[in-house]
Amino acid sequence: MKLERYLRGLAVVLAGCGFFPLGSVLAFQPTKPVEAVVHTGPGGGSDILARAIADLLQKENLISQRMQVVNKSGGGSAVAMAYLAGKKGETHTIGFFTGVWVTNPLTTAEAKVTVKDLTPIVRLVLEPAVVAVKADSPYKNMREFVEAAKKNPGQLKQSGGSVTGRDNLVRLVIERATGAKWVFISFPSGGERIANLLGGHVQMMVIEPQEAGEHIKAGNMRVIAALTEKRLLSFPDVPTLQEQGINVPVIPQTRGVLAPPGVPRDVVQYWEGVFDRFAKTASWKKYLEQNQFEDGYLKGPELSKFFDALTIQMREVLKEAGAKVVR
Repeated sequence: MKLERYLRGLAVVLAGCGFFPLGSVLAFQPTKPVEAVVHTGPGGGSDILARAIADLLQKENLISQRMQVVNKSGGGSAVAMAYLAGKKGETHTIGFFTGVWVTNPLTTAEAKVTVKDLTPIVRLVLEPAVVAVKADSPYKNMREFVEAAKKNPGQLKQSGGSVTGRDNLVRLVIERATGAKWVFISFPSGGERIANLLGGHVQMMVIEPQEAGEHIKAGNMRVIAALTEKRLLSFPDVPTLQEQGINVPVIPQTRGVLAPPGVPRDVVQYWEGVFDRFAKTASWKKYLEQNQFEDGYLKGPELSKFFDALTIQMREVLKEAGAKVVR
């Protein structure tokens, strides 16, 4: 790290003396494997997406070094965010964010790092979600689940991730709107959340179609509601919550890339360039289509504005859900 900074400083001096153009010597290229930090355990949505992107970047020859996914679960997103913040100036580390990187610091006083403390790179996708039950569940739609929860308060269970993530926020706003009550159980990995549903230990989960994957296709799970404004093309017969008379706000999920604080501008430009090219590839467009993702590509000042707007929106959603907002 010190050598890299020394060489950068030397390059600036030499360029200033006219030996060569500054841009030609400051163009960053990774010289060792790149850490890709995610806040979920293996099998979680962020883990799956990060590994898929790492593979596609290599196949498209867009990066010269291997991208190694590093799982830093715990504290919602706090552990991963603190780890990334602790890598100040590190040029070979990035993090894959989701909406919980915005909501977790809003409700968790112990979460000292916010997205404003990190370096924005790109937003890649906007992601829909669905409510899923086990294939043999008695609940044919979300309205039936809600009515059962009202008749048996605290008896039904939902598996999920962080208590500040979208899956639990969905529970909170539905409970507040309907008077139903059920239990949210947090698990560190997507694999555990799914296993508990399929094992009959919980009765429902909020999940992204990409994360549910083959379980829905194989018929092990059944989708009972779309958490979107319109029905999903992949589930045309599944009504939205609003269609089922449950009038709550649609809570967005977004995924993208951040870097540690203090990263040099040429490193930011390198990653922006990589993902600019990546977003145009046929392989990425096919991945978006297969996983029912919406292309949500943003970078630069527009991404910073998006984080500001999302923070305001989620602060209001959390208050509406009855959560204590600490910042």
